[in-house]
Amino acid sequence: MKYDLVYLVIGALLGVFMRYKMTGSPLFMGSLPISVLLVNVIGSFVLGASSTAVTSLGLDERYTLLIGIGFCGSLTTMSGFAFETVNLIDVGQVATAALDIILNVCASLGAILLGRAVITLLLGLG
Repeated sequence: MKYDLVYLVIGALLGVFMRYKMTGSPLFMGSLPISVLLVNVIGSFVLGASSTAVTSLGLDERYTLLIGIGFCGSLTTMSGFAFETVNLIDVGQVATAALDIILNVCASLGAILLGRAVITLLLGLG
């Protein structure tokens, strides 16, 4: 409890640095913005894997603070996703906006499940 804030800060600094590097020069696939999609999917995978590892291995809950809340919380971005999607709607690219919504939500949920499955397989829990 005494050092909880340190774990959060370290994780957050690492996550925000990675997010800055990955979204600093936006990537597009046609008109579909994929930089934010990538950080959301990577963060979801890491969260699924780390939460499963912490629970399954009985690790110190500070790993959840470090990785789950600090790192993944500052890496992933709902506001960036929402902003990009609304911008697509504003310029009349409603179909691309819909694709952005579907990809961000479904790929992030899938990445959580994949992260859990990978750790379960690696730990021989399944």
